[in-house]
Amino acid sequence: MTTTPRFRPITPVLALAVLSALAAAVSAQGPAGASATRWARLDAVIEEGIARGLTPGAVVLVGRGGQVVYEKAYGYRATVPSLEPMTPDTIFDLASLTKVVATTTAVMKLVEEGRLRLADSVASLVPGFDRHGKRGITVRHLLTHVSGLRPDVDLAEPWEGYDTAMDLARAEVPLAAPGERFIYSDINFFVLGDIVARVSGRPLDVYTAQEIFEPLGMRDTGFNPAASLRPRIAPSERCGPMDAWPCNAPSAMPLRGVVHDPTARRMGGVAGHAGLFGTARDLSRFAQMLLGRGQLDGARVLAPLTVARMTAPSTPAGMPSVRGLGWDIDTSYSSNRGDLLPIGSYGHTGFTGGSIWIDPRTRLYVIFLSNRLHPDGKGDVTALRARVTTVAAAAVGDALAEGDPTSLRMSGTDFGASTDPLRARPRAEARRVLAGVDVLARDGFAPLRGKRVGLVTNHTGRASSGASTIDVLHQAPGVRLVALFSPEHGIRGVLDADVPSSTDERTGLPIHSLYGDTRRPTGAMLEGLDALVIDLQDVGARFYTYMSTMGYVLEEAAKRRLEVVVLDRPNPINGWQIEGPAADAGTPEFIAYMPGMPIRHGMTMGELARLFNVEKQINASLTVVPLEGWSRDDWYDATGLMWVNPSPNLRNLNQATLYPGVAIIEYANVSVGRGTDQPFEQVGAPWVDGPRLAARLNARGIPGVRFYPVTFTPRASTHAGEPCQGVFMVITDREALPVVRLGLELAAAIAADHGDRFEPANTHTLLGSERLLSRVRAGEDPAVVASSWAADEARWRLRRAPYLLYR
Repeated sequence: MTTTPRFRPITPVLALAVLSALAAAVSAQGPAGASATRWARLDAVIEEGIARGLTPGAVVLVGRGGQVVYEKAYGYRATVPSLEPMTPDTIFDLASLTKVVATTTAVMKLVEEGRLRLADSVASLVPGFDRHGKRGITVRHLLTHVSGLRPDVDLAEPWEGYDTAMDLARAEVPLAAPGERFIYSDINFFVLGDIVARVSGRPLDVYTAQEIFEPLGMRDTGFNPAASLRPRIAPSERCGPMDAWPCNAPSAMPLRGVVHDPTARRMGGVAGHAGLFGTARDLSRFAQMLLGRGQLDGARVLAPLTVARMTAPSTPAGMPSVRGLGWDIDTSYSSNRGDLLPIGSYGHTGFTGGSIWIDPRTRLYVIFLSNRLHPDGKGDVTALRARVTTVAAAAVGDALAEGDPTSLRMSGTDFGASTDPLRARPRAEARRVLAGVDVLARDGFAPLRGKRVGLVTNHTGRASSGASTIDVLHQAPGVRLVALFSPEHGIRGVLDADVPSSTDERTGLPIHSLYGDTRRPTGAMLEGLDALVIDLQDVGARFYTYMSTMGYVLEEAAKRRLEVVVLDRPNPINGWQIEGPAADAGTPEFIAYMPGMPIRHGMTMGELARLFNVEKQINASLTVVPLEGWSRDDWYDATGLMWVNPSPNLRNLNQATLYPGVAIIEYANVSVGRGTDQPFEQVGAPWVDGPRLAARLNARGIPGVRFYPVTFTPRASTHAGEPCQGVFMVITDREALPVVRLGLELAAAIAADHGDRFEPANTHTLLGSERLLSRVRAGEDPAVVASSWAADEARWRLRRAPYLLYR
């Protein structure tokens, strides 16, 4: 069989009445009683969203069991090139609803037939997939998004073809080990779509049409819809054939009948993660099948146990994100569940603006389909569809209570009560992280006993007891601490200028500055030492200089055959997320010590020391005293360790999280908040229009962050003493935040509003690429520019892998 899919057109059906549906609900049971007010409230919620520009239009369908109780079209199906009213029979690009309606259902049919097992290795099904350590990934890992694969393949460079996409999947380097971390990934599902084709002998579009859609009477559902259906299809964004998202083709016509998702589009329109088109009424038949335990109108699509297994929690115990097989149960993507449906319900969303949520206990389902990307990609229905589900659940709840007051009792549990078994699921055990200095002391200072020691540290070098590492080593039995070495910001971490050499008042030891006349320890400084100890808290960004100081210490120690012991500390912004370009040749070494390193490197100081020592062929005698109790997905607030400001302008974890992006523009003629109480959380200048900048940035829809206008007056640094307008950044989802891209977004937005005043100066040295900065200044979309460094990130994942100490 071939792995290149054939395309099967959707079978057209007779159109329903169009204009009359705009003003009235089409329902099998009209709203009555207390619920009538609720349905009126639902209308008001959606009409308000349309008026605010969240979407041009929508179709809402609410059902209970086998009955549709509410169905209505709102607004417009298309606004360009001409207005077209939305109709209940509008066909939508279902985007990621493809994952559950088509791919998951197909996979589970093959599982129940014994032709596929959830425990099957993907590499045993897709030849060549085992490259770069992917042999342990199973079908279940793909279905639950815990494979460790990235969210998507690279789209910065043009590519085309189904087989090309599969080759890119084979070449992927995992971000994490299988089962270790929830990462929502389109790669997981287009690989599953390929597995369906390989196991069944039929391309995904053919298999799903014959085995799912036709038996269920889903007449308007399928891939690559026929041209005859085009008038009923809601167009999406103006995109060219190879455009990624956001699209950059203002002169193009909106996509209509062509999938919006760029990976699926390049794959020919048939993919396991996107590409399906369909109507709300067809999705209601699918929901009724699930509530019917796999059967509808005499047609059995799935076995009852298959439906139960598919919609039950299937992610590893203790993982905060709970998924079924394909289906979402309780994750950061679950907002469309609303505020009333219990966590035991399940559903999914689609990027183009659709969602479905099903509660098997009340037998309620809510379908919301919108064309929020039409015509310019700027609509956002995330909050709207959550409100729709809440209001719909309340309306159906009224009807249930009026008809049968006991119908909201479910297995002895009140509707939405806190005793829901998933709400009560055990949390992961709290862990106490031991820093390297704690482990060193507990183990009797073994690597240092009998040695004359120099200590490279500052105020961040502290034991869990609060004692400084200086005092711990000074008092350690069998260890002779004879010299201290200070990096940037000084031994107490309060200096923003050159650091002078001095004497430590408490111990009387000499303090040699490594951020003054020299940035390397000299022969005179190292005279008489047997070993050097390094205990510094890094912040996880390439241009933060503590790692460079460590590199120079390793180099100078190797020349003199001195031992180096690194006392490890956590990466405060976690150890798995990698982002940003590698620095160009010629970038100053002190802010780009390791060639090939992205801005956000995802390593600890101990791991970096191991990498530097081998990759730069330093060959020092190196010992790393590792952390205990830390894992790669831990942020600093999960460690239980006391926060100590790594430098004067990084005063909390929020600022550390924003730093790898916001710091990129601090060489420009804008204030990044230095000299205020909230550095790196706000950006501005005397000539910036704060409200305008905030509106521009919020309109970009950057994941994980929102902006509001502020005024501030820095006491020091850029624009000291000058009142500034700008924006304050609120982190809404730190793991979703593309923080390095945020730096480009800030530069692009400020340049767009104030190009005559904005001077980027040496911004390219921190970004590491003059070429990428030039693209942003020329008006290219920052998201597109950011996608271009995916190859650098992939190379770094491979390069760092041998040196990692923690899972």
